[in-house]
Amino acid sequence: MGHHGSNPVTMKTLAQSLGVSVTTVSNAYSKPDRLSDELRQQIFAKAKELGYCGPSAAGRALRSGKSGICGFVFGSHLSAAFSDPYTVMFMAGLGEALEEYEASVLLLRSEGGDDESLQRAPVDAVVSGAQIANHPGFERLAGRGVRVVGTTPGSEGDWVGIDDRFAGRLIGQHLARLGHRRVAVVVPWGLSSSGERLDVELAADGQLPPEFGRYDGGFTQNRVAGLREAMPEASIRVLTAGHNVRESGRTAGAYVLDVQDRPTAIVALSDVLALGVWDAAQQRGLTPGHEVSIAGFDDLPDAAFVGLTSVHQPIVEKGRLAGRLAMDPDYPERQILLPIELKVRSSTGPAPITTR
Repeated sequence: MGHHGSNPVTMKTLAQSLGVSVTTVSNAYSKPDRLSDELRQQIFAKAKELGYCGPSAAGRALRSGKSGICGFVFGSHLSAAFSDPYTVMFMAGLGEALEEYEASVLLLRSEGGDDESLQRAPVDAVVSGAQIANHPGFERLAGRGVRVVGTTPGSEGDWVGIDDRFAGRLIGQHLARLGHRRVAVVVPWGLSSSGERLDVELAADGQLPPEFGRYDGGFTQNRVAGLREAMPEASIRVLTAGHNVRESGRTAGAYVLDVQDRPTAIVALSDVLALGVWDAAQQRGLTPGHEVSIAGFDDLPDAAFVGLTSVHQPIVEKGRLAGRLAMDPDYPERQILLPIELKVRSSTGPAPITTR
């Protein structure tokens, strides 16, 4: 029996063959508590017999206007999302919040332009790890009624973030007090296709040259400017490391340390890079905190383990709050600044006294 052939089996077909209403069939799939178990089982048995596979998600999304999906826009390669502990922790918090709303997460990659894939994604909201300002795609999404949540503070829009300039200042004040005057700053991304790194002396005003702008996730310029504010006397070099993985930090660390007049302190804009710099120092027989000081940002679990000085930020909580803002239009606070603190550990110490 059943409708074999060209006519697809719909909820209506199923309802008719059972002698119940379409609402009852729909409830069997979406509101089980409204039916007796016996009736549900009967409906499912008949559905199986007729070859009915359940309501279509797309149809349901069209009817309710909700997909129950929150997009997470990742600023760089998706593969890096899983190798970067910061992103993994952020996504853990985001996932936790989305579960409260029975929503799922969809990973989206965006180059910052107006990507079609971003526009076609069936999402109720998006959380962006990339900077939202100067991203035309996000404006279009918001125009369609998709809630957009950023992770970089700004004057408008919904966001949850930290004061990156203040974070840079915390590290700068600490190093200045320890007497450091020659500092190198290692920033993620920014290797050219041929592997050339950007490497500049930081201007007195703390502004990076425009070519760094392409790689800025919104925090690079602010952290560097904060560092410069706290160390107006210091010579500060800023160089790019490539992908935000430990190996990039190791290579950048080697590049910075293998010179005659090496810096006395190296600041990496992420703990992942700082741990790589730490490896490079150790490979050269240098003890972090003695011959060279090393500091990072984020305070990942590994930072405390090796004794890395870092600026702590509540990463999982950041993800959790971003998820709440995304899924709950009535969440009272729409711009949330999270607390940060400097964790001083053994990787930073007084600048060595030079005999020259």
